[in-house]
Amino acid sequence: MNDSAYHLVPERGVDGLTVREQAPPTPGPGQVVVRVLAASLNRRDLMLMEGSYPLPARPGVVPLSDGVGEVILVGDDVTRVAVGDRVSSTYFLHWVDGPQRLARVREQFGATYDGWLATYVVLDEDSIVVPPAHLTDAEAASLTCGGVVAWKALTGPVPLTAEATVLTVGTGVVALFAVQFARMHGARVISITSTPDKAKRLRELGADLVVDRTATPDWEHAVADATGGDGVDHVVDAVGMPTLPKSVASAAFNANITLIGAFPATEPIIDVFGGRYLSIRRIAVGSRTDYEAMNRAIAEHGMRPVVDRIVDFADGVEAYRYFRDDNPFGKVVIAQS
Repeated sequence: MNDSAYHLVPERGVDGLTVREQAPPTPGPGQVVVRVLAASLNRRDLMLMEGSYPLPARPGVVPLSDGVGEVILVGDDVTRVAVGDRVSSTYFLHWVDGPQRLARVREQFGATYDGWLATYVVLDEDSIVVPPAHLTDAEAASLTCGGVVAWKALTGPVPLTAEATVLTVGTGVVALFAVQFARMHGARVISITSTPDKAKRLRELGADLVVDRTATPDWEHAVADATGGDGVDHVVDAVGMPTLPKSVASAAFNANITLIGAFPATEPIIDVFGGRYLSIRRIAVGSRTDYEAMNRAIAEHGMRPVVDRIVDFADGVEAYRYFRDDNPFGKVVIAQS
């Protein structure tokens, strides 16, 4: 396929994805041009396509926030990278560190700013992150959204310790990263899933106990039994409001629950706390500083993200369909041939 980029018209499903030729861009001051090697899908990309994401996609935007590539052109005043470097980008264009502000939230690759499903992407220097060297291109293209949000869920505001027990709910990418990061910190991990095959793969990934919610619908009781009635210290709930009551019931006194992801509004849940004292928060990925801290830990421990399938760039629409319909275990990556 010639140099090209996918473009998204939201609320039209996969029919809203089209491909057009793309000329090599020219970097402005403080910018670099990157030739894309691989990019990967997240659940938010389906929501942007469907029009259900809280931040509407700009019509015609190049989708995907997660990717990796090689710097081929450097603009004036760039000091952090050079031609030939392998780089990724942050999720938000200009959130380097400190508190997250609404203005920064609106600046997202693949939503309001052209993303990675293309031959070339232009990055401001503030947005550049260097991925761990030991990762393949497909693995390096898998970190920006799911990896960073799982890392932030477990490292702040109450840092994870080896004495803690972590509960992961769901088997999407964020939950898989959370299992890996929890084990990296020496914590005990309990995971909730829906099939015996996924249970087996979660145990292989490092989960100490896996509960199949199909066989055990009241899985909060199984969590209580496994913790001597105390409950878990950290919950990473990657499903959302439907599982929140059970996550709360599984939590220890003064536990921390992190709800992951953007999801459409649902009916309010009455008396979700049930007399328990704990903290519930929602987070939106993380800053460049969070991303860089995660990368240092991944490099130190030699961790590798879980990749389900690698699809050729020419088959990008089929990658969306597979991600939407086939319940992958790990990242779906679109690679340049």
